[in-house]
Amino acid sequence: MNNALVTATAMNLPVPSGQLGSYLREIYRIPVLSAEREQELAIRLRDKDDLQAARELVVSHLRFVAKIARGYSGYGLPLADLIQEGGIGLMKAVRRFNPDVGVRLVSFAVHWVKAEIHEFILRNWRIVKVATTKAQRKLFFNLRSSKKRLGWFSRDEVESVAKDLGVSPETVLEMESRLSGQDISFDPVVAVDDDELRLTPSTYLTAPGSADPALALEQSDWEQQSSGRLHHALAKLDERSRTILEQRWLADQKATLHKLADQFGVSAERIRQLEKNAINKLKTLMA
Repeated sequence: MNNALVTATAMNLPVPSGQLGSYLREIYRIPVLSAEREQELAIRLRDKDDLQAARELVVSHLRFVAKIARGYSGYGLPLADLIQEGGIGLMKAVRRFNPDVGVRLVSFAVHWVKAEIHEFILRNWRIVKVATTKAQRKLFFNLRSSKKRLGWFSRDEVESVAKDLGVSPETVLEMESRLSGQDISFDPVVAVDDDELRLTPSTYLTAPGSADPALALEQSDWEQQSSGRLHHALAKLDERSRTILEQRWLADQKATLHKLADQFGVSAERIRQLEKNAINKLKTLMA
């Protein structure tokens, strides 16, 4: 249950549901408050924290929320959800409304209602967010109304829109590109025949080499053969050379030149020479 529904339930408010038509008929039957009654209720809410006064203020303005929400129906989201989110903004506005300022609640609440609807649209219009910065949010809700023709903007139109909205031309072009895109499934859609099959990212992205069974088998065989040749070559080295290579290269904790020098009673430089000679012999034997 979302915040709008929780708050509305707590205040015993009507909530838009599957029967949206019934909900709209119900809220349009609620009388509009006079300026005097609205002032009285706002003072009761401010001074006495009267929940019933808050409820009456909210309910009497639900028709106003529905009217604003209808203006955002072009984004493909359910009208009931838009109305519900706008209701959150209305309740926030009622809580912050100051009756001493001398303006009607409807004028004060419009910002809060639109702000909540905007946030809902930005969260749900696409799987991938299209507007994250302040400039992009401004563009998102103004770009469609700024278009003078179908298709892409001309350079003059880009400059004009950027100037009107106070953003850079690059930001306008980027947002136009985002709005022109659409969400697609990563996996291919199940199709009855080839004519209905649509390409999706998973059909043309290259899989890693390890995903190919033939390559994986080839790699495994090569590693086994290389390991076998290595052990065979090591067995042909003298014991000291083999011990030096094993402790310097094959052990979990590599031995230092000085440690091996103490073990064999020679200098560290001599151990380095023996190691180098052993590696050359090993390469020759493995070849």
